[in-house]
Amino acid sequence: MARVRSEERRAEILAAALTVIAERGYRGATLGAVAERVGLSQQGLLHYFPTKEALLVAVLEDRDRWDTGGGAARGGGAWRPDLLASLVEYNAMRPGVVQTFSALLGESVTEDHPAREFFTTRYVQVRADMAASLRAEYGEVLPGGLTPERAAVLTVAVLDGLQYQWLLDPSAVDMPAAFRDFLELLEGPGAAGRAARRDGEAGTRD
Repeated sequence: MARVRSEERRAEILAAALTVIAERGYRGATLGAVAERVGLSQQGLLHYFPTKEALLVAVLEDRDRWDTGGGAARGGGAWRPDLLASLVEYNAMRPGVVQTFSALLGESVTEDHPAREFFTTRYVQVRADMAASLRAEYGEVLPGGLTPERAAVLTVAVLDGLQYQWLLDPSAVDMPAAFRDFLELLEGPGAAGRAARRDGEAGTRD
């Protein structure tokens, strides 16, 4: 029971940290502010996360676990184009999470930022996993002519770049629709027809 309660409290702290960082940015967020949100003293918070940096990395890792279904599909299904489109739609319903991630990503390009190593390592892994998924889906060359590795770099850039545009002006940028447009460009001529056929085949199987 104590372990369950500890895990619940840890989840509460991560949710509170996400909110505080979204409001103030990482540098403006304090452990005291996070502790106050969950009814703890700062010393009590340190029992769960010994440093602000440890809390930050835990927030980022928690966000990634949600996006990849707990990591079970890494290197495969989690990065399939159709599932990525669903992820973009899901992100459009949780602006606070997207804002926090985007703010931290922007801050992390500075040399001394504690999230820099996390994001650098993450991008290496995401590009590799996405290339593997694209290769499983299309083979060595996508219909649009790109290799899986080249397409993976562009796909990651579009995913994160769209989030910035959407956060700044959500009324002008339909993030899910724009990503679907990108997928059609990625797949090349006839992409819409192929997608319709895939949907039809899936409906037949169901």
